Amino acid sequence: MSRKTVRPSFDQILEILRTHGFAVSPLAGVSNSQLVSKHGAAAVVVPARAGESSPAAFVEHPGILVRGEVARLLDRGYQKFIKTSQYELPATAAQLHAIHAFSEELTQLTGGISLYNESLGTTSDVYQYDRLRGREDEPSAPKRPWELSEGH
Repeated sequence: MSRKTVRPSFDQILEILRTHGFAVSPLAGVSNSQLVSKHGAAAVVVPARAGESSPAAFVEHPGILVRGEVARLLDRGYQKFIKTSQYELPATAAQLHAIHAFSEELTQLTGGISLYNESLGTTSDVYQYDRLRGREDEPSAPKRPWELSEGH
């Protein structure tokens, strides 16, 4: 006999987060969005569309909270950076641990899917390796004789 699971509503998820020590506050700019923060990390969540596995969906993925803005994690190959609209700062190990702990706890409490590669450590939002910057596009192959556009 199959068991029916009860999916909590978005408001119930927010209440669960509050009871587990998360700070939850409404965020202006995006309708029905909530800023959820703990450990110095934060994310912006909204109610998920019907058919999704979790009742909450991310508008801004977890990142460090810098002056009221959720910073993105930028990977440049040699180091990770915390990037906001105004600042770009080197990420410390404590910040990466805070993002990882926050993401894991938030995913578990909201009923989201925990992926193996995300459980190993912090994943970045943007990958920008220094050896790839400034490379030109590959030259296009020369046209073949039958592809020439001029007629006889």
